Amino acid sequence: MKTKILFSGLVIIILSIFLGCEKEYDNVIENQNIDYQVINVLVKDSLQYPFDLNAIFSIEFNKSDDISSVSLDLYSPESVKLNSGIQLLDNGKTANGDVTANDDIYSVIINLDSNMINGEYELKLFVTDRLDFTKQVATSKYFYNNGKSNIAPLISDDNIDPDTVIVDTTVVIWTRIKATDQNGKNDITKVYFVVYKPDGSSNNSQLELYDDGDITNHGDLVANDGVYSLLVSVNENNDKGLYNFEFRAKDRSNKLSNIINHSVLIQ
Repeated sequence: MKTKILFSGLVIIILSIFLGCEKEYDNVIENQNIDYQVINVLVKDSLQYPFDLNAIFSIEFNKSDDISSVSLDLYSPESVKLNSGIQLLDNGKTANGDVTANDDIYSVIINLDSNMINGEYELKLFVTDRLDFTKQVATSKYFYNNGKSNIAPLISDDNIDPDTVIVDTTVVIWTRIKATDQNGKNDITKVYFVVYKPDGSSNNSQLELYDDGDITNHGDLVANDGVYSLLVSVNENNDKGLYNFEFRAKDRSNKLSNIINHSVLIQ
């Protein structure tokens, strides 16, 4: 009977779903209900201000009948989301970078400026289909150069309190230093110091200081004020003598700042 055939077919489908892997199941569902495929993501490998005042980002599909909307999220070199849900359109309007309407290529223009930091940016592209289901369909990266001459960071105003310690128990040392960069604070990737023991040896470990306002864990009083801090514990097991804390900062192009040395006496 027809009903039995349909029921048998249903059993076979259900068994196939449970026996197959998850990826195969997703592919089957998409093929049965939603029919589109990404053909290409059109993004320049590198952009430089002021030669590139605007960036055109496009994505091409084999067909778009089942696509309701296309959007992207833009992430900075620090993996911080800069924009969310930017709409790409296939309307043939140059105002959003689209050349031909209804050609299954969706585009958007994003303005660039010299205040954007240098580095690798990431695009995550999403499709919302006719069933109102949104999924990420592609990702792409590009390198941005803001056109400014890169200048190494500068450190100053180092402070270690206390810098003379008598240890018969655990003592917390508060370290602080100011770091600036003519290319902007966001160009600084790391502020750190290396400790040298009284005999001059070091494990060369870079102890990172933070400008995050976390007083409890890092001893930093105010977030994003350009003063970087770190709390360091010493105890009676540390070698006695004069230690050297060598401070430095690094930027996105790996340029290093000046060096500041600060002595710490442990007795």
